[in-house]
Amino acid sequence: MGDDQCQGTREASRQRNQRRTFWAAVLTGGFMVAEVAGGIVAGSLALLADAAHMLTDAASLGFAWFAFRLARLPADDERTFGYHRFQILVAFANAVALFLIVCWIFAEAVHRLFEPVEILGAVMLVVAAAGLAVNVAAFLLLHGAERENLNIRGAVLHVLGDLLGSIAALAAAGVILTTGWSPIDPLLSMVVGLILLRGAWRLARESGHILLEGTPPDVAIEDIKRDLVDQVPGLKRVHHVHAWSLTQSQPLLTLHAEVSGGKDPLEAIGKIKSRLNDRFGIDHVTVEIERGA
Repeated sequence: MGDDQCQGTREASRQRNQRRTFWAAVLTGGFMVAEVAGGIVAGSLALLADAAHMLTDAASLGFAWFAFRLARLPADDERTFGYHRFQILVAFANAVALFLIVCWIFAEAVHRLFEPVEILGAVMLVVAAAGLAVNVAAFLLLHGAERENLNIRGAVLHVLGDLLGSIAALAAAGVILTTGWSPIDPLLSMVVGLILLRGAWRLARESGHILLEGTPPDVAIEDIKRDLVDQVPGLKRVHHVHAWSLTQSQPLLTLHAEVSGGKDPLEAIGKIKSRLNDRFGIDHVTVEIERGA
């Protein structure tokens, strides 16, 4: 019953994540076209940088939506764990895309600092204000999804970058309209790039750790060994413990357990699995029993 409830909760979360990601992609992709036109007309790097970001965001959100749909497919003989890991792959790809976007923003900003162009502050202000409204709506959509999901976090980072880009464009437009100082446009674009860089690094590090099948951050192998030996009667030693994650919320674990000679191995396996689920929240466990003296 507990497994069924857990599976039902995960499915409800996936459906909610999929629905919200879809509408965020529609909003982002729809406004991107208008922002490209506005950036060209106004001559604003801040708008064009935000539009370029929104283009990759629309694609990234589309891939995120597709990942949630794909994760619902059943496991088969070729993919015994199903397609859940595709979400993590998309999250890592989103991080790489963010790194490339930041590089482009910095290169273009440096070029604009040395070769300024005329910027139409009024056009820039109107387009940036509309973009901010769209980005806030997309951010609120994703904010209501499962925020611990790395795929959602990658999507949120992209939309947050768009939101910050719109704020930077608004601020730059205000400065240009009041003072005529155009270098504010590429300078604020670089500030947004630095903020994105930090988020991209964290996303790449966490998704990369899962793809490399690293130990989940909240799983301490030595603590598990000690706890099982202390809490499971007849268990003498635990070794060859391997822990990894299918997704950021689905840890998996295998171990060898040495039990005393008179201990029923099936009973020992049941108690080990029950303890790992109750104490450490790990419900997918493979146990190999070894007989002791």
